[in-house]
Amino acid sequence: MQQMGRIGLMGLGIVLAGCLSGGLALAGDKPAAAPVEDGSKLVITSPKDGAKVSDTFEIKYDLTKGTQATHVHAYVDGEYQKGFSGTIKSLNKGSHKVTLTGATKDHDPVVASHTITVEVE
Repeated sequence: MQQMGRIGLMGLGIVLAGCLSGGLALAGDKPAAAPVEDGSKLVITSPKDGAKVSDTFEIKYDLTKGTQATHVHAYVDGEYQKGFSGTIKSLNKGSHKVTLTGATKDHDPVVASHTITVEVE
């Protein structure tokens, strides 16, 4: 019985150590950065707000780079579009909110952002 109690305490110790080490690993994760005001300007030039589009369409934009912006990130209905290269692909029919946001070389956001709504037919 005493042997059983020791094993139980050892098991509890292992579980606690695992939880603590996992907590420390999570503490090192990079939190989302607040957008940086670097003087950048961003305007989506095509399609226009409210435009009717197909399920795959090209987005044209003008990014006037400030002191830190190097590229843009795209979001559709708040979801990040990994690998965005100017085309939004395979959207379902209906209304969608498309946002472009300026980003630094480290992919942190800058304040420059523009959102349009499109209707996929």
